[in-house]
Amino acid sequence: MPGIPHKIAVELAVQESQVVAAIALLDEGATVPFIARYRKEVTQNLTDTHLRHIHERLVQLRELEERRTTILESLRKGDKLTPELERALLEAQTRTRLEDLYFPFRPRRQTKAALAMEAGLGPLADRLLRDPTVHPDQAATAFIHPELGIADGASALEGAREILMERIAESPAATGELRTVLWEKGIVQSKVVKGQEEKGAKFADYFAASEPLRKIPPHRALALLRGQEEGILRLSLDHEEELTQPVREPVACLAILAHHAGIRDQKRPADGWLQETLRLTWRKKVKPRLETDLMKQLTDQAHDEAIRVFARNLKELLLAAPAGMVPVIGLDPGVRTGVKLAVVDATGKVVATDTLYPHAPRHAWRESQARLAELARRHAVQLVSIGNGTASRETERLVVELAKAMPELSLRPVVVSEAGASVYSASEYAALELPELDVTLRGAVSIARRLQDPLAELVKTDPKSIGVGQYQHDLHPKRLAAALDGVVEDAVNAVGVDVNTASVPLLERVSGLNKTLARNIVAQRDAKGAFPSRLALLSVPRFGPKAFEQAAGFLRIRNGATPLDASAVHPESYPVVERIVKRVGLEITRLIGNTTILKTLAPREFVDGRFGEPTVRDILAELEKPGRDPRPEFRTAAFQAGVESPEDLTVGMILEGVVSNVTNFGAFVDIGVHQDGLVHISAMAHHFVKDPHAIVKAGDIIQVRVVEIDLTRRRIALSMRLDDTPAPVVTPQPKGQTKPATTPPTQPQADSAMAAAFSRLRAKFPQ
Repeated sequence: MPGIPHKIAVELAVQESQVVAAIALLDEGATVPFIARYRKEVTQNLTDTHLRHIHERLVQLRELEERRTTILESLRKGDKLTPELERALLEAQTRTRLEDLYFPFRPRRQTKAALAMEAGLGPLADRLLRDPTVHPDQAATAFIHPELGIADGASALEGAREILMERIAESPAATGELRTVLWEKGIVQSKVVKGQEEKGAKFADYFAASEPLRKIPPHRALALLRGQEEGILRLSLDHEEELTQPVREPVACLAILAHHAGIRDQKRPADGWLQETLRLTWRKKVKPRLETDLMKQLTDQAHDEAIRVFARNLKELLLAAPAGMVPVIGLDPGVRTGVKLAVVDATGKVVATDTLYPHAPRHAWRESQARLAELARRHAVQLVSIGNGTASRETERLVVELAKAMPELSLRPVVVSEAGASVYSASEYAALELPELDVTLRGAVSIARRLQDPLAELVKTDPKSIGVGQYQHDLHPKRLAAALDGVVEDAVNAVGVDVNTASVPLLERVSGLNKTLARNIVAQRDAKGAFPSRLALLSVPRFGPKAFEQAAGFLRIRNGATPLDASAVHPESYPVVERIVKRVGLEITRLIGNTTILKTLAPREFVDGRFGEPTVRDILAELEKPGRDPRPEFRTAAFQAGVESPEDLTVGMILEGVVSNVTNFGAFVDIGVHQDGLVHISAMAHHFVKDPHAIVKAGDIIQVRVVEIDLTRRRIALSMRLDDTPAPVVTPQPKGQTKPATTPPTQPQADSAMAAAFSRLRAKFPQ
């Protein structure tokens, strides 16, 4: 039987030796970022994506082996393990197959079949199955025993049927084959629970719907499951024949049961009784179990895909372009309670706070602008970070007007996502970091810092609260947390961390560190001042050699004892750099950044017994651009003036926006109207798009065309195909709205169809 490394190697299409090496490093406590960056020779250049897969599958396959061992031990103790069963268990490749084999032997409450066996009806069941020429009623007379609860022949036959039903239903071969058939031919039906129509209006498209099980996309599966969880929908799974045949039991499934049970209908006296036994076995035993199993399989697959989507969006958000460490004013918009303001300097330190009241009911517009201008001058601020919540566009207009009126301030408003800011504000860490500030003002500080360095600020918030997932609140918490933690770890280590300025939440995400070590680092930094070198970290309590090995390459010391400490060159590789310095005859300070000299060096000339060519190549690249940031250049979207709510939109408008979330069915785009619009996958390009992530990612700035506006449901359909003819649908406004609803002239039929499709799609994807 292939071992775990072989299975993973086949899945990844890599050499088994690479997987063996990676597993050994993981088992020694090495982290994925460390292995991917500094152990390329050992794993033969496995990427962080490979290593994440290996880590996840290693856990899953080891759990499978543990379950296999438990089952084998249980069967041995019960003296139920035959050579054939043991071989089948050892060959089982999935948890489902293992459980199918073990199902007949699992401890359970006493069944009707067990009671029938105790009453001595096993021989009757055996005889009718073995010799259908016997008439059931005649055969049953010999098993009538009133003292055992078998008062007549009918009771005897009922007990014999229970025995056969249990035997047939517990056949691993039959169950496995039927599971495959039902996955291929199963139809999921959804119906509204009576009386829940109004409450569950967002699930209206599923009130009477059906779809092949294997064709349900993950996002739609999650919508159905949420509807069921909320008590709005009732889901069922049927074989396609059950929906078309006059007889409820599917012929194909009964044929499989009959084959594995050895039952054939030749019109013999007991054949009719046996056929009814098969029908009841399917209806009462097999179908309910398979329905549960397959709906769980659908759920697991949908969760896996949703977690993958969430992880990818989170990574893109964390690695968004930073504005850099410059002074920023952060504004957390509000209406009645005012706009909370915080000014942070170039180090992220809070230097001023205030609350402005430019909106109703106070309407202190001019006073608010005067205060903004005063703070901008005093603290040399040019960037204003505005949270994208309630009143964000109105607040942005406040800054835009000020910038036009006072161009000498060079103010530039930038709307940023405030998702998770309220969670951070009320967190234990925020209370420790900003104890003197009210919770509401902490949100403004976070919004300001998000513009300076999104990664450094977002790591302070639980990733699940950042809001770039797909039905994330429905997902398995532990699996989601594990996946997102891996994403955050990879992002932090890809960028690197300045050990003399980083927060505890940022430091604890560094390879090899944890919360205790991060706190110890900050405590020593606060007590003794900045660390002069990476080696000085070894004086931090509990910071041992292993932690140093894993973390040092990702920690940066700016203006320290050696310029290499500000780079991604690991201290263990400094001897390689020394050889390079000696070869070229230049000081290290003159060598760093000297592309002309570095390009002439051949990596193989510096390879030794410990460091191979991949590591030397990385060292030379790092010497060219030490501490380079992998994140893109900072730029912002320009929301269209005068377009601040869905009522301001018209079909055909071309707008600039920021991709806020990418799902399997399209991308949501913030166009500055307090309601993200949806670019469906079919409207992302003129060619077929299989994966929206291949076209856009979270944080991208794109141009979109307004296709449809549903003012009643506050939903907006967008297209990235800017040259298409606008779709001619605007859903009328609700009664009581003062702005009249408009209906543009009729356009070509194709555009009408696309607009109608958008309307249906948004109803299918309740968020």
